[in-house]
Amino acid sequence: MAKQTTVRLPDDLADKAEVVARAKGTSVNQLIIDSLAIEIDRVRADTEFMSRAKELVERDREILDELAKG
Repeated sequence: MAKQTTVRLPDDLADKAEVVARAKGTSVNQLIIDSLAIEIDRVRADTEFMSRAKELVERDREILDELAKG
């Protein structure tokens, strides 16, 4: 199942996305999906980013544990 969301693009970026999508023979929706997948793969391979993300998750876990203790 696909989740629907709204993305607000600046006019100039939306215009460029439409041109790129048409030239690729795809939709703007698919262009956005492909672009997000590429970005997620890029940050997943970025060890510095992943380290920061793990630190944030651990901090959130600590806060949730504190809240659960009441």
